[in-house]
Amino acid sequence: MAHLIVLGNEKGGSGKSTTSMHMFVALARSGQRVGAIDLDLRQRSFFRYLENRAAYMQRRAINLVMPHQIRLEASKLDSVAAAKAEEEERFAEALNEMDRTCDFVIIDCPGAHTRYSQMAHAAADTLITPMNDSLVDFDLLARVDPADGRVLGPSIYSEMVWKSRQLRARAGLTPVDWVVLRNRVSMLEAKNKRRVGSAMEDLSKRIGFRIVPGFSERVVFRELFLSGLTLLDLKEAGGGQGLSMSKIAARQEVRELMRALNLPGVTVIA
Repeated sequence: MAHLIVLGNEKGGSGKSTTSMHMFVALARSGQRVGAIDLDLRQRSFFRYLENRAAYMQRRAINLVMPHQIRLEASKLDSVAAAKAEEEERFAEALNEMDRTCDFVIIDCPGAHTRYSQMAHAAADTLITPMNDSLVDFDLLARVDPADGRVLGPSIYSEMVWKSRQLRARAGLTPVDWVVLRNRVSMLEAKNKRRVGSAMEDLSKRIGFRIVPGFSERVVFRELFLSGLTLLDLKEAGGGQGLSMSKIAARQEVRELMRALNLPGVTVIA
């Protein structure tokens, strides 16, 4: 069966689509067959990134790796129960198709709680929660005492992940590997950065997730979206995309992320 990598965070702007795209290219370049599902049915940032990539290839007359994509739609049935059943069936059919053709499937969830997102979390083999390095975004994971920064308890999102874990356990599936990705970490040592790090370490022990360094705050990650490229494509894609020191450092962050995820059967290309 395909290994399901789900990127979930109920707050927008955390870097889910950028992370999804770089992970896809890293996996594909290591010889894996990769599928992609974008569950943000409104914005579809992950699929927009891939559309930009297809357009870039056409303009440059070059070939770059692309994933097998399945586009899901929201049910239009009036009955809540019937709509839920229809979406469950569509999701199951998509995973069955991916199982036949892919080694890994990357599922990008919306910044909101939806039925599709809930199903993806329950099905995940690896759950990645990218979050910006701030106390505002840490609220996604836990409630914090404003006076002393102590973790008071898990958030609604963390409780949802816990329930998804219970569903997997009852189904006899292997436990999900939950990874919290600290994105947009400031280069400077700051009080807020230390508080977030301390609170996250405390919470990780209490509810069971791994902390992995993500991507620093770099302009290059935003610049690449319009061309559909990633930092791993720049040498192959050409088009005047030079490798500055900032790009080399950012590319190394991508490789370190892939190594830290420790996905089965994946060898990160140097």
